[in-house]
Amino acid sequence: MSPSTGAALRLLAATVDAKAVAEIGTGTGVSGLHLLRGMRPDGVLTTVDPEPEHQQFARQAFRACGFASNRARFIPGRALDVLPRLADAGYDLVFCDGDRLEYLEYLAESLRLLRPGGLVVFEGVFAHGRTIDSGPQPTEVIRIRELLRTVRESQDLLPSLLPVGDGLLCAVKR
Repeated sequence: MSPSTGAALRLLAATVDAKAVAEIGTGTGVSGLHLLRGMRPDGVLTTVDPEPEHQQFARQAFRACGFASNRARFIPGRALDVLPRLADAGYDLVFCDGDRLEYLEYLAESLRLLRPGGLVVFEGVFAHGRTIDSGPQPTEVIRIRELLRTVRESQDLLPSLLPVGDGLLCAVKR
């Protein structure tokens, strides 16, 4: 994750005064650290990843940066299996950095999870410049284009595309 993407995540979490954030795709914890730094001091990050070793790396990174263990909740598993178990309207921000083929499904779950005024953020929507290239594209790029169109046309969302890193698609739930 680029420093500018991390700074944007920190700012977005602070902007919505995030107390509850759901993260799809724990990775090694870099995005989680940025989110935690922008959240309220009593905020909790719920992070989902199918790879338990990723979550172990993230847990160590959070601890090394001084975050108490109760600031993050790690849930192993596929996002589409875990997200339906999370509370309706219980989150201020949902950050999606998982399987790009599932981004449209993450959007549907995010709309359920977010409170009104909450924010959904998708990472990597430029797909290294491929989302604007003409010609045949891989399924991942086609799915990202569908996501961009769906968000743009939604009456329930106020979207913006931030040109940081590989692109952040942000949308406020009305």
